[in-house]
Amino acid sequence: MLKWVDIPPVWLVACLVIAWVQAMYYPAGLSFGGAWSDFAGGVLVGGGLLLMLLAVYEMRRHRTTIIPHEVPQHLVQSGIFSRTRNPIYLGDTLILLGLILRWDAVLALPLVPVFLWIIEKRFVEPEENRMRRTFRMEFARYCEKTRRWI
Repeated sequence: MLKWVDIPPVWLVACLVIAWVQAMYYPAGLSFGGAWSDFAGGVLVGGGLLLMLLAVYEMRRHRTTIIPHEVPQHLVQSGIFSRTRNPIYLGDTLILLGLILRWDAVLALPLVPVFLWIIEKRFVEPEENRMRRTFRMEFARYCEKTRRWI
């Protein structure tokens, strides 16, 4: 059961709840300043969703799992995965940053690097270790040509 609770969307929702509570109840008189932050936030959220959709499409096309704790059947290197090894986690991060901007949650900005650190330690590094053991040289070549984030 804990395996299903410890998934990236749960961490994202937790960070989003903290950001929303900060924006609603503890604004501290700080603001990003109007329409530009609404626009930028919307662009970031849309970009994050697009990255995630492209990644899920590519993983489904290759018939491999999107579940973080499972070993993938195939190493996906095409589509969005030719640009970043972690498009779904990058999309999560863009959504978090975008909603922090939209909600004007200035004090919640430190959640972005905290979220990235949690994702990297709890999911990215173990996933890459599993892929390193499963795909060996193919994964090593993939890491040489494709960055972890951007």
